[in-house]
Amino acid sequence: MTVVGRRSPARIVLRVFLAVMAVGWLFPIAWAVYNSFRDYDFTSENRYFSFGGFTLDNYVNAWSRGNFGQTFYNSVVITVPSVVITLLLASSAAFVLARYTFKFNLAMLALFTAANLLPQQALLVPLFRLFLNIEVPFWFSDSGSLYDTYYAVIAVNIAFQTGFCTFVLSNYMKTIPKELTEAALVDGAGVFRQFWQVVLPLCRPALAALATLQITWVYNDFFWAVAFMRTGDKFPVTSSLQNLRGQFFTDYNLLSAGSVIVAIPTLVIFFLLQRHLRAGLTLGATKG
Repeated sequence: MTVVGRRSPARIVLRVFLAVMAVGWLFPIAWAVYNSFRDYDFTSENRYFSFGGFTLDNYVNAWSRGNFGQTFYNSVVITVPSVVITLLLASSAAFVLARYTFKFNLAMLALFTAANLLPQQALLVPLFRLFLNIEVPFWFSDSGSLYDTYYAVIAVNIAFQTGFCTFVLSNYMKTIPKELTEAALVDGAGVFRQFWQVVLPLCRPALAALATLQITWVYNDFFWAVAFMRTGDKFPVTSSLQNLRGQFFTDYNLLSAGSVIVAIPTLVIFFLLQRHLRAGLTLGATKG
């Protein structure tokens, strides 16, 4: 006879392990937020493991010194088109791969996901030379090429992220009953209407989950911006943290405040889409 409510040792160990891991992940974030509200002179005198010296000056100084107004704008210009175009292309390709069977179906899916298997650093030099040698009108770019433009960073993000999104959406669309599109076909709906009005609305949880991940990845990217842009006024918000670091001295309380400012938009997006994100990550996990 088993005792109702009695937990097995394995379950207890699992819960303790998960609790320790959660604390390990949350402690650095909580520590950064805590010190972002503290005066540097106070912490220098009383050390970081102390209480007191609270102030909001770190956020005011970080905003002005980091030029967050301009860099936030740059990140929006880069992130929004990258995510929207990526999801649009990926959902279109995924619909074809999921709903139609042809000879090169699997090869096409492998081609879309191949870009994710290559390290980004391996493609840096070829892409740099490519963007540097593509000539465009000066009204389109001050440099006369795609180098040092938002378009280069947007194009690279789209190219690298479309494969992953196509793979996820194609598997998700395969779980949607084909009878829905067949019924729409009987009613006279063409391929585009089947995709836009039948399949795509049902993919809202998966699209929300991918949108959350894509916004986080593109928004936090600094590698491609440094590689393909040289003008400081075009750098994304992640560059503002570098502006808060001194050559010989770094105020880590100020840097913590800047990190919190950078993290706020992604946290807002996560909390707004968390219901759809959770549904997108769990739907399709079990069948039947």
